[in-house]
Amino acid sequence: MKKVLTFSLAFLLGVMCYGLSGKTAFASCGGQYESPCYSYAIVVDKMVQKPGTSEYVDNLSVSDPRFAPNSDVWFKVKIKNTSTIKLVGMEVKDTIPSYLDPMEGPGSYDSSTRTITWNAGDFDIDEEKVFYLKMKVLSQDNLPADKGLFCVTNFVKADSANAYDDDNSQFCIEKQVTGAAKVPSAGPELGLLLLAGNILGASVGLYIKKRS
Repeated sequence: MKKVLTFSLAFLLGVMCYGLSGKTAFASCGGQYESPCYSYAIVVDKMVQKPGTSEYVDNLSVSDPRFAPNSDVWFKVKIKNTSTIKLVGMEVKDTIPSYLDPMEGPGSYDSSTRTITWNAGDFDIDEEKVFYLKMKVLSQDNLPADKGLFCVTNFVKADSANAYDDDNSQFCIEKQVTGAAKVPSAGPELGLLLLAGNILGASVGLYIKKRS
């Protein structure tokens, strides 16, 4: 009876840990003749490439470099198995924010949910896999008319039968400012016209002065 009670408490503790964190679970572990104690956990890290560089960062704020219309946006997704056991059948879902179109990457794209889904396969203990996704900012005409600068967030989640984690990455888009009308450059014809006007103005001035 005592042995059964110990097993039940250990199993309940594992369920509670998984339910509270959503990321880590502990299988039941008992005495000498029972299964060892396993932990199930993964770490997902979503990053965005800083414009004009090869550096990937977790987030970009309004004070960081911004993306312009029609520019490419690269994302990196890292998934690591931090369990003490192999994880099987890892599924990943990446939700694309507004004002972006998917271009390249793993999996298939569902335009109705704006979600890219792919099977990341099995993960051995401490194994890490990296995935890249290329997206493009919409053209100037398809961005909000009432916003010159705004930020959006890309969300990704990964889960197997035993473990789950998610992460997101923020970046900002700045619309191009329409410049003022270009003033035509002064060519030879314009220069001669201005010179003739000055001579005429001087002649009229002399004539008026003599009359007075």
